[in-house]
Amino acid sequence: MTTLKNYILFILFFLPLAAFSQINLKVLDEDGKPVSEANVTYNNQSYQTDKNGFIKVPLSDSEQTLTVQKENFKGFSKVIKTSPKTQGVNVLFFPIGKENEIQEVVFQKKAKRTNDITSVEISAKEAREVASLSGGVEGLLKSLPSVNSNAELSSQYMVRGGSYDENLIYINDIELYRPFLIRNSLQEGMSIVNPDMVSTINFSAGGFEPRYGDKMSSALNIYYRKPENFEVSGEASLIGGRLTTGFASKDKKFTGIISGRYRNTNLVLNTLNEDTDFNPRYMDLQTYLNYQFNDKWSLSFLGYYAKNDYQMYPKEKEVDFGSVLQPLKLTVFYNGQEDDQYKNMMGTVSVNFKPSKKWQFSLDNFAYQNREREYYSIASGYILEAFDEEGNPVAGYDAGGQIDHARNDLLVRVAGSQFRTKFSPDVNTDFEVGVKYERETIKDFTNEWQFVDSIGYSNPRDFVIPGNLDTSALNLRYYIAGQNDINPTRVSAYAQFSKKFYWGSNRIFVNGGARIQNWSFNKETLFSPRAQFAIKPNWDMDMLFRVAGGVYYQAPFYKEIKDLTGAFNSDITAQKSYQIIVANDYEFKIKERNFKLTTEAYYKKMENLIPYYMNNVRVRYSGKNNSEGYAYGVDARLFGQFVPGIDSWVSASYARVYENIEGMGYIPRPTDQRFKFSMFYQDYMPKFPSMRVNLTLTYASGLPSGTPVLFDANGLPDYLAAYRYQKTLPSYKRVDIGLTKVFIDQKDNKASGNFWGKFKELTLGVQIFNAFNINNTIANQWISDVNASPQLYYPVPVRLTGRFFNVKLEFKL
Repeated sequence: MTTLKNYILFILFFLPLAAFSQINLKVLDEDGKPVSEANVTYNNQSYQTDKNGFIKVPLSDSEQTLTVQKENFKGFSKVIKTSPKTQGVNVLFFPIGKENEIQEVVFQKKAKRTNDITSVEISAKEAREVASLSGGVEGLLKSLPSVNSNAELSSQYMVRGGSYDENLIYINDIELYRPFLIRNSLQEGMSIVNPDMVSTINFSAGGFEPRYGDKMSSALNIYYRKPENFEVSGEASLIGGRLTTGFASKDKKFTGIISGRYRNTNLVLNTLNEDTDFNPRYMDLQTYLNYQFNDKWSLSFLGYYAKNDYQMYPKEKEVDFGSVLQPLKLTVFYNGQEDDQYKNMMGTVSVNFKPSKKWQFSLDNFAYQNREREYYSIASGYILEAFDEEGNPVAGYDAGGQIDHARNDLLVRVAGSQFRTKFSPDVNTDFEVGVKYERETIKDFTNEWQFVDSIGYSNPRDFVIPGNLDTSALNLRYYIAGQNDINPTRVSAYAQFSKKFYWGSNRIFVNGGARIQNWSFNKETLFSPRAQFAIKPNWDMDMLFRVAGGVYYQAPFYKEIKDLTGAFNSDITAQKSYQIIVANDYEFKIKERNFKLTTEAYYKKMENLIPYYMNNVRVRYSGKNNSEGYAYGVDARLFGQFVPGIDSWVSASYARVYENIEGMGYIPRPTDQRFKFSMFYQDYMPKFPSMRVNLTLTYASGLPSGTPVLFDANGLPDYLAAYRYQKTLPSYKRVDIGLTKVFIDQKDNKASGNFWGKFKELTLGVQIFNAFNINNTIANQWISDVNASPQLYYPVPVRLTGRFFNVKLEFKL
């Protein structure tokens, strides 16, 4: 393992100790294929590119001309300055006769598939290997400085002060939706993203380009891969498994990948400090098929089906909380059950037409259906006790019970088409235009209520002196009922321009455009201009400066339009934010290892906000645009090879988000993140490289979501209670570790006639979730003491899962 000395050396020296002066030359033909044996002349020396079209050329101490030539191709030449010490030159070779083509690519980012300079590329391989309960891709995202989550079983996340609902998710440029009725992270199944099918992952934490939709926080765009040969891979573990098959025809025209997954988190949930019978079953099936008719036409299909069943039979729970001076204990006895079902289906047929190297057209026809059912009837009785120094009970603060009941049904259908075109007059210029039409169906039936009894009194109630007769009516704590059926249409379009060029000896990138959207339900039209700018100065230090910003909306959908009574509000408008992001990328070397330090500062001014409160992972909106707010913060991430040959990173952030509801003053929003530190680290044993480890570490300040959910005289949640109760949850601390023994590695495997020779990869691993068994808190359950005047509320922590050991076997044929 890496020694402590190396860690200290790494932390102390953020600047390169030495620079190796060289030119990294890459030569490709017009189809993007490497050009080998190209003749390179520089500083009176001759070289040739290798089979990958690559060559490293020592940098001269004086300004010299570099030339690249090959028979039947147009030659290339460029004057190379003496700085920076490490320079990259990417050249496209065109046949003689194409005199107007621009040969040098100013910025070349392999496989990124985006011009978005705010985007971070995540390794698909690391997403498959990371130890994470929430899903591989989201598990890695949560280690980025701008992303926050305090629930290990949830694939949802918050970005720079935004809620769970403010994040865009795309697979192959098709927008996806998450389940809407999820209240508890325990109910969530697998992430919709299957890491085994992923080729490229791009994530932007804000300031993203116009082609992405109308949400205020982030955009995650994932592309599924096309297999090159027949393959079979699988995984089996204590909490589930998967099986993936990929294939390709002999002529490579027809390719496909099919993957099925199953998960049951019962063993993980048993680490909770309660006596409950869980039966969570999650399964999904995904397929991605492609057919290349010829060089110009192709057809693809992306299909997804998921079925999640969550059953819970609570029996008893004991929670110790309070302080050293006042230890408290809550004992709860239950009767009843919860039975939830979530079914998601999605299908997309895409036609792609590329008449020339300059033009691309695509037509996507998609349909999505989300069918959700949330049924529960649970009665509970509780006793709240205090204890003396010897641990003996001295007082019974409260005794009572409650009944929670819900029969909630939701059907969401979205079907439509989107047309996109891209024109690239040269390799450094792109024009993109797109238009999308969607037909939406939302059928919602809500019947949810709660009755609370405290020492024989229904709650809420007016205070009555003990011993006097309480003649008040028997009231429900809250009652939400609604029956809604709407069929709106949504039309959106965007146009953007991207350009890479030189300004003197400095490299410049610009990306700008706008998008427009109209939704028939509230008859609102949104206009969102956005722009990005980057400059890479011709300095000895390898630095890139970035600025991005624009107007970003949170286009309302099911959650935002549903008010606290359960009805849909057609007067609701989109939440709006003005964003500005300033960033710097600094790349350097330490002992010939590459590192990159990225620092970003941002500010958001927000209008027309809809206040909400959070309980666990449930976000419930007030249904009114009666708030304004702002957010600011600084993110930093150090990415590089802590250990030779493999990437890791350390990140830290400071972020605040405030809102002003109805002019009552600014207070932290429920997603106020404050400070966060995280790490994703990989290592191996130098003498036994087949023994590998990956570690994710997170420390995050507690969210201010500990405010009790109070109710007004009409039995509706009172979101203004945050002004009267300011309480913060404990900080979130977690370490997950993955240990892997590689028995067969595809790179080293040599086919043989025995049984094991058929395997390309074979690994056995042990995953340690919550390695230090930290009792994190995701929310508070508020217990009232009706004997007090005024009435007191005790925050009883809702704990997350404890330490769990998972054994995982993976193979690839």
